[in-house]
Amino acid sequence: MLRSVHFFVGSLALVCVVALCGCFPSGSSQADEEKEPHFLAGKSRVSGMDYQGAIEEFERALDVNPRSAAAHYELGILLGEKAGKPAAAIYHYEKYLELRPGAGNADIVQQQIMGLKLELTKGLTALSSTPEAQQQINLLIEENRRLKEELERWRTGAGVRNGAGTESSPAQTQPRARTEPTVGRGTGQSQTAATNRPATTRTYRVETGDTPASIARKYRISADALLAANPGLNPRRLQVGQSLNIP
Repeated sequence: MLRSVHFFVGSLALVCVVALCGCFPSGSSQADEEKEPHFLAGKSRVSGMDYQGAIEEFERALDVNPRSAAAHYELGILLGEKAGKPAAAIYHYEKYLELRPGAGNADIVQQQIMGLKLELTKGLTALSSTPEAQQQINLLIEENRRLKEELERWRTGAGVRNGAGTESSPAQTQPRARTEPTVGRGTGQSQTAATNRPATTRTYRVETGDTPASIARKYRISADALLAANPGLNPRRLQVGQSLNIP
């Protein structure tokens, strides 16, 4: 009996020593995040310079695992350096630091955040108290409101997809109300589109980093007016060199 007690105590002590020495295998959350299929697809699209496609894949990775620090980090890079969206990039960088406060590149990420905030500040200080500046501010406010609504629809759609076991992109949950004024049958479609545009329509060729909101700001019009003048345009699928009508 005494021998059994000694054996049990010795075994327990050995287990404690092994645990303290870190000899038990521990799961690598970072490795798991980087093995997720959508994350791998996003990295592949980055290698192919399909940055918009990469952004969508990393967003899908967050649908699967909202706490994927790796996906937040990649989105911070792409949105800040490729998509020209500093505010969104700041959000994902900060989520990355929140999920990995002890990351080895934390100082570099903090510097990136400071640089992006400075970029936003310069954009705001460039505005003056003129009617044109106020119009730009109103456009930004409207765009921010639309983005919040789209985010809410996207979250709702993600919940439905997770419950039904189907997969779709955020763009599929976005309503098409903005293109309805130009939808018709037969010749009625072109006639309706023509009545929504001025007699002399300007054109603009899409450049890298352009969005409907940024193009609308260049011409001091609303994003809704731009979309109405271009029926069938997918605002999330702008192509470099694509010709757009400017009302």
